[in-house]
Amino acid sequence: MKASNYFTLKEFQLNNNCPECYSNGSLQLTFKQRITDNIFFKAITSDTSHEMHCKNCNTAIYPVRWNDDIERVVAYHERAITPKKTSWKLKPFGYIFIGIDLLIIIAIALVLLGIIKF
Repeated sequence: MKASNYFTLKEFQLNNNCPECYSNGSLQLTFKQRITDNIFFKAITSDTSHEMHCKNCNTAIYPVRWNDDIERVVAYHERAITPKKTSWKLKPFGYIFIGIDLLIIIAIALVLLGIIKF
């Protein structure tokens, strides 16, 4: 089973007006990066996402509601963030699975070569 989660890279407090409640300085922009975790390995991917939230009216601000000023600020911050380097790490069950696969391949090769006979 594959589980993908996001962890927070950076949060920015924006001074732009909220498109919903028109309050100034209450927008929060959050950049997140995806991490994939399953039984075999754990990996940090290069996929990033962003979300905007107004602290005053407590609503999510979707890109459809952004004006030109907000789009410019988001584009600036997108260029400014540096995502974590992509990586992956095998878990113990991953090592066991690879070891069992290697043993099966070696056993099949030995049977095909005639070294082991049934």
